[in-house]
Amino acid sequence: MPSAPEATRRPACPALFISAPASGQGKTTITAGLARLHRRLGRRVRVFKTGPDFLDPMILARASGAPVLSLDLWMVGETACRNLLAQAAAEADLILIEGVMGLFDGTPSSADLAATFGVPVLAVISAQAMAQTFGALAFGLARFRPELPFHGVLANRVGSARHAQMLQEALPPELHWCGHIAASDEITLPDRHLGLHQANEIDDLDARLERAADTLAATALAELPPAVDFGTPAPDVLPRLLEGKRIAIARDAAFSFIYPANVALLEALGAQVHDFSPLADEALPDDIDALYLPGGYPELHAATLAGNARSAASIRAHVAAGKPVVAECGGMLYLLDRLTDAHGTSTPMLGLVPGHATLQKRFAALGMQQIDSLHGPLTGHTFHYSKLSTPLAPLRFATRAHSDAAGEAVYRVGPIVATYMHAYWPSNPAFTAALFHGAAF
Repeated sequence: MPSAPEATRRPACPALFISAPASGQGKTTITAGLARLHRRLGRRVRVFKTGPDFLDPMILARASGAPVLSLDLWMVGETACRNLLAQAAAEADLILIEGVMGLFDGTPSSADLAATFGVPVLAVISAQAMAQTFGALAFGLARFRPELPFHGVLANRVGSARHAQMLQEALPPELHWCGHIAASDEITLPDRHLGLHQANEIDDLDARLERAADTLAATALAELPPAVDFGTPAPDVLPRLLEGKRIAIARDAAFSFIYPANVALLEALGAQVHDFSPLADEALPDDIDALYLPGGYPELHAATLAGNARSAASIRAHVAAGKPVVAECGGMLYLLDRLTDAHGTSTPMLGLVPGHATLQKRFAALGMQQIDSLHGPLTGHTFHYSKLSTPLAPLRFATRAHSDAAGEAVYRVGPIVATYMHAYWPSNPAFTAALFHGAAF
């Protein structure tokens, strides 16, 4: 590894933006396969995920061997995104960025992000049930915004060698054919209602990643993409607003929707972070000053959580002592009186926040939001399938990024702050510190 002074003098790094015409095309599988392939070749790979996401980054982190951070021009901000990329470029041999949805979907879109930083785009197109139309779709992606740097096209889920030949022949000659991946259940990643399965729930994940890497090794993507200059990274200088604070974070299969950047921020502000598992019936660590209950899948583990008395007692004691709790989405559901899953099974929860949530088949809310405060805005997003019924009056409402309609409610119950919104704490360190001090915001 280069020393820090050497690293800061090497801002240019090969980089590739992996996008697609829509969700479900196989972006995560291809990005993870490429990360594993280049890591296997001895290269230091850093992967980023566009937009708010917790599930894809778990798989990408397993593939690359490094934490996967979020890039989003609205939630993270252009300046912070550039600095994250510059920091990665100073230490990596390859940067991969997985897009979100289709290339031009959303405001800002994956295309906006790629264009802002000059990262060449690879279009992953699922060619299942498609022949010559593949060429038209690829041409449209490449030419819809002429200023967008375009690297090439990869055909995914190809049926045969003849099928691949037809797809390649359909491409305009100026578009770079990067190869194809055959349709294979041994590579595809399993999913469910909130997205892909969590990495630690896929027993054969590493085998799937290795098979994807093996297949990609035979394509043009085994070679490094062009280098991109992201500039010189700026040092992060933050006041030690949480100096000496001991913060417990619930972290297990039920509570896992955690931005690595959020944890890094707590530590940069001076906090000591300690993980514990309510699913394993672990008590809060001793002498904890504050508690973070992140989102996740409490509905999949409701019966176990309801029976885990040791965790419940320690959290109730923490709240009774007036110590701060920050609960997001699934973490908030755990604190309610009851939780009813999508099959109608109702389970008692901790009873620390009055209310009852019910899972439904379709999502109840989705999109970017922010909470305005005494310290300025805190950005984040919401994505959940449950609806909450509560007698509580909201302390305030979040606002939507692209609408005047009210966003998620923010509740305060004693030392507990609870909301469906998943916050990106680096967007406002002072607000974050106020939450964990239990201060007004």
